[in-house]
Amino acid sequence: MIKDIKNFTSTMAVLKDLMEMSSNQEKMQETMSMLEQQIKDYKPKVGISFVNKSDNPDPFYNYGSDSGFDLLSNSEVTIPSKSRTVVPTGLYFDIPYGYEIQVRSKSGLALNKGISVLNSPGTVDSGYNGEIRVILMNNSTMDITIHKGMKVAQAVLAPVLNGDSVNLNKVNEINEKDRNANGFGSTGV
Repeated sequence: MIKDIKNFTSTMAVLKDLMEMSSNQEKMQETMSMLEQQIKDYKPKVGISFVNKSDNPDPFYNYGSDSGFDLLSNSEVTIPSKSRTVVPTGLYFDIPYGYEIQVRSKSGLALNKGISVLNSPGTVDSGYNGEIRVILMNNSTMDITIHKGMKVAQAVLAPVLNGDSVNLNKVNEINEKDRNANGFGSTGV
């Protein structure tokens, strides 16, 4: 009888341990689900330091889904018709290694005024920490004045392979591909 009581007590202890493990597994599963959701919702952020030596507001993204932020003129400049000029922004960036800032035209400025970034996209390398200046082209038939504080371009922080990450290999010829040298218009108008 004492033996049966010991077996019963031992069996109860095992059952108790299994029940605790079972409830812990549920808790573990609940924790895992929560972590999976946090991983799914995680949006990595790249930090970029800047100095603003203008009277303009600091750069910002208008919407969380925007790929670029506006660059504002730090001076008043008149661009004659069919001419180009450089517009200062007063912004200086410490661009992280492995990234570049691409300076692109503002679509509204291009459509409504005929003003575009001449070398679009302009490239600002991570090794450059001078003032961001924008080369603007006036494609219109009228002189256009860029006022201080006016949006003149947009900046997009983009990942890039830097020179020390690329091997330029000179060869005698390039391998054939499905498109080969078929260039402009080769897929239709």
